[in-house]
Amino acid sequence: MEQGSKMSLGRNFRISKPSEERKFLMPRSQGFPELKNDTFLRAAWGEDTDYTPVWCMRQAGRYLPEFRETRAAQDFFSTCRSPEACCELTLQPLRRFPLDAAIIFSDILVVPQALGMEVTMVPGKGPSFPEPLREERDLERLRDPASVASELGYVFQAITLTRQRLAGRVPLIGFAGAPWTLMTYMIEGGSSSTMAQAKRWLYQKPQASHQLLHILTDALVPYLVGQVAAGAQALQLFESHAGHLGPQLFSQFALPYIRDVSKRVKARLQEAGLAPVPMIIFAKDGHFALEELAQAGYEVVGLDWTVAPEKARERVGKTVTLQGNLDPCALYASEEEIGQLVQQMLDDFGPQRYIANLGHGLYPDMDPEHVGAFVDAVHRHSRLLRQN
Repeated sequence: MEQGSKMSLGRNFRISKPSEERKFLMPRSQGFPELKNDTFLRAAWGEDTDYTPVWCMRQAGRYLPEFRETRAAQDFFSTCRSPEACCELTLQPLRRFPLDAAIIFSDILVVPQALGMEVTMVPGKGPSFPEPLREERDLERLRDPASVASELGYVFQAITLTRQRLAGRVPLIGFAGAPWTLMTYMIEGGSSSTMAQAKRWLYQKPQASHQLLHILTDALVPYLVGQVAAGAQALQLFESHAGHLGPQLFSQFALPYIRDVSKRVKARLQEAGLAPVPMIIFAKDGHFALEELAQAGYEVVGLDWTVAPEKARERVGKTVTLQGNLDPCALYASEEEIGQLVQQMLDDFGPQRYIANLGHGLYPDMDPEHVGAFVDAVHRHSRLLRQN
């Protein structure tokens, strides 16, 4: 299906804010089944829920034997380009666990690929860019950001297919990497413990840095809107490398673009006649900017495990929902201890305006039984918390 037809999906929606009408401006024109469990969306919008919804970053991942089996036949980005494979991988954790949301299987680096950069996934090493950006003139190699969404039709097809096959069980989350995080990969050429090359650009090439961040923002906005047009019911923006920036650099080179993405996506959704969706910002190690992130135009602020929930709530107030933030390594504990840690976490966050998650993604060597224990503990204790 071409991008133009994707972008027109759902244009006959009626824009409306009240929850009973938003419940939902369902894309009936696409024949999506009615949503049966809206707990995650209600929490994201700040509405009261009967229990705390829970999902996990990287819930579709290598910790699942069925994931490894599905992925064995293809390289990583070939899998990302297969709507059928992405749909299957997205659905696998929901067959095992009573999660309250699905997140489409994809990768943040499909955006640099769509801008014309070669990216490969090297086993045991991670992403690799054979020709990273080194000089200002290298920006001329990048494609027009307006063409990016048309290059990523396979993501939209995966989202639509997954919405159909979810059969209304839970909402589907779309996502993308934030501009600064994408910039780091494009300049570093892969993962880095210091981001020294990317930060060198910020200090030595501030104008070119802003130019690149603008290009990425211009690419991300139609990409995220396209995900909603295809069926995504919420969006998460991953600023995974926020912690490499101190407050000053973050406020200069990350926060303005995080704000711009939210503002422009919301405006474009309205212009396209698409229903509003809650947006989540997850800035890992960005604890120094919590107040600013809470005012950046997102309904939900994701927290990593280095932030104390009660202090986070004090700092952001009651105008946003918080998401997180159990240390992923807590899942190495016994199932009994996982239950105790979850109970403490839920007590600290409180019963409303909260979505339970980990403080980062699941690791490949984690026991699926312990993931199940985490999900069950959230549901069980959050119901007890409301009764008391």
